[in-house]
Amino acid sequence: MKKIFFLSAFLCVNLMNSQSLGYNDLGALFTGDDNHGTARFRAMGGAFGALGGDMSAFTINPAGTAVFLNSEFSASLDIRNESIKSNYYNITTNLKNDYTNFSQMGGVFVFNTGNSLWGRTAIGFNYNMQRDFQSSWIAQGNSNYPTFIYDDDYTDDGDDTNDILYLNPDGQYFDNYMGGQNDKYTFSFASQYSDKLYIGASFITNDIQFYQNVYLKEDNNDGNGNYLTGSLSEKLSILGNGFSFNLGIISKPTTNIRLGLSYQSPTWYNLFEEFQSSEGLNSFDYSMRTPSKTTGSFAYIFNQSGLISLDYAYKNYRNIKLTPDNDFRDENQNFDTDFRGTSELRLGTEWRYKKISFRGGYHFTQSPYESDSSSSNLTGYSLGLGINFGFAKLDFAYEESNQSNSYNFYPQYDNIEPAYLKKNNSIFTTTLVFSI
Repeated sequence: MKKIFFLSAFLCVNLMNSQSLGYNDLGALFTGDDNHGTARFRAMGGAFGALGGDMSAFTINPAGTAVFLNSEFSASLDIRNESIKSNYYNITTNLKNDYTNFSQMGGVFVFNTGNSLWGRTAIGFNYNMQRDFQSSWIAQGNSNYPTFIYDDDYTDDGDDTNDILYLNPDGQYFDNYMGGQNDKYTFSFASQYSDKLYIGASFITNDIQFYQNVYLKEDNNDGNGNYLTGSLSEKLSILGNGFSFNLGIISKPTTNIRLGLSYQSPTWYNLFEEFQSSEGLNSFDYSMRTPSKTTGSFAYIFNQSGLISLDYAYKNYRNIKLTPDNDFRDENQNFDTDFRGTSELRLGTEWRYKKISFRGGYHFTQSPYESDSSSSNLTGYSLGLGINFGFAKLDFAYEESNQSNSYNFYPQYDNIEPAYLKKNNSIFTTTLVFSI
């Protein structure tokens, strides 16, 4: 008689490593930024470090808060289409999803002091989604390698009453879902000095909610009509909060040129994790420090007609650190050896015709992993349109970004290849701005 076995949880016996994200990948994920903001900010690639005057600009350089001439309030909505193609042993699977998020809301209040030197002071508050974790993809194929391994010689079903060996893989299936977001709240203060210099500082808090559910299934047979199916599922939940600060300046050496420089401190997170698998439920607290970020900016203003703007930012992912040190010694060593300093480039332009503004942008972010190829870098292009009604403005932006990376859901087997992922995101953003 043919025998069919189903093992609902072989993790406890065979798979000693987690299929959900490890701490090094989580460190990179929580450190990253999705460039969320107002539609104008997004349409111009986020290149606002030397410009200011936009609610999302002072998340990069707080000095930009004092560039506002009038008090304003804005709110933004994102609609994102995600397409992820996975390739696992020459089998390609494509999954598409749509997500809608309330991505930005803020206000700035401007005070004209009447002082000949310190002419204008402003305070601002802005909420924006720093990172949207929502993502889903599947991978399926056949590695031709059975992982029900008790030792190096054989594979079986755990039944001591028979000697059936399931050495012929029929395929693997992996389902990955992630959810949650990293919310960022920025409180900013800035002042204008002698119409040539803007100085600002901000205090920032973050609120993280991250969830990941993974499901892995593998089918094997013995070549004589007996089949063995094994599966496992894991759930990871991380909640936490963090804080940081920004310092920045913007100078106007000439009528047309703007120069900006800003420093964003590390973010210090306190995190609580729950991990559920076939072995049970584990939970504990730990801390994470992300790297600091320095941004240099240049903008050229063509009088009232338009502008071009360029930002360059540097962030060293080797400086991510997890504590307590005794619990994360290996992970902290991996940050130092497997990660690198990264460059980020943002380029934007805006041209005005009467009450209508036309915008375009480009942004590039280098992958933080030392071994990654150039295809793992994130590149994005954007277009936008703005309409000025006087008391209010309505802005629209469309952005498309692409990135490739890999995911190893058999981390304990060096001879099994990871799934290769090609991600595409198309994002439509609309923002309503009111002058107060």
